[in-house]
Amino acid sequence: MTHSGFAVLAGRPNVGKSTLLNRMIGQKIAIVSDKVQTTRNRISGVLTRPDMQIVFIDTPGIHRPRHRLGEYMTSVAERTLSEVDAVLFVVDGASAPGPADRYVANLLTRVRCPVITVLNKADLLPGGQRGAAEKASEEGLEESSEETHWGVTPPYAAEYASLAQAREIIPVSAATGLNVERLIEATARLMPEGPMYYPEDEITDRPERFLAAELIREKILLLTREEVPHSVAVDIEEMVPRKGDLIYIRATIYVERESQKGIIVGEGGNLLKEVGRLARLDMESLLGNRVYLDLWAKVKKDWRNRESSLRSLGYNLDV
Repeated sequence: MTHSGFAVLAGRPNVGKSTLLNRMIGQKIAIVSDKVQTTRNRISGVLTRPDMQIVFIDTPGIHRPRHRLGEYMTSVAERTLSEVDAVLFVVDGASAPGPADRYVANLLTRVRCPVITVLNKADLLPGGQRGAAEKASEEGLEESSEETHWGVTPPYAAEYASLAQAREIIPVSAATGLNVERLIEATARLMPEGPMYYPEDEITDRPERFLAAELIREKILLLTREEVPHSVAVDIEEMVPRKGDLIYIRATIYVERESQKGIIVGEGGNLLKEVGRLARLDMESLLGNRVYLDLWAKVKKDWRNRESSLRSLGYNLDV
């Protein structure tokens, strides 16, 4: 028997949940960007060790929705809170709590499982703590006090402690890895005894098609600005092996307006080509094969508010 169970990463948008998931799993399975609401779907990362297996679930940032897609994203996150063995309440530890943090904390008062408050972005603490954090991470400091790690107690720890009845408060840096092992060990202690849920070599519950589509969307988030990123959806229409070690992938990028399509394509198709180049490199790393990526851009008007469009793009609105 081992200790195995499920832990959800919950918090407002843009606090670094996906970056933290990737760091804990040790491989990129969730896309990241500096745009809010980057994560749209629930995605699980499986961490397996000889004596335990933790399924970390990354969810969309909890927010007040403004369209049907936003309603779906929020419902996915809130429903997951009732299905797990532990909640990691991820916050921006370098900033004071805001209304969105309090909104999430209020939801957590209804959960029955233990909560760990995770003060992420601790490498951004004022007073030059970034250098100290990186140095501590390089030296492998894990079990010593917060003063050893940071030189100061995280300034907003008490405020976040008052928001949620957390079992433990742990400052971490998903960017540098500092204290992440400590967080994993604290989460493992909350897992019940039981068999492993996934094979030892499995790291995510999502199929390769989903991951490929997300990598394309990540590059669009990286290369575009203003309203375009949130109006984008990606559909993998074909993904088949070809001769040798080549995988052919045909994908369509959907936007809501013709003007957005023009931005995605770029002058002479340059932006679309760069999206494809960057996404292909990540796909080849993920799949371990050469990839031929065939990208197209099309308009699907107001798709974020149309249930038929959302369902056709893989969003399960019945959650």
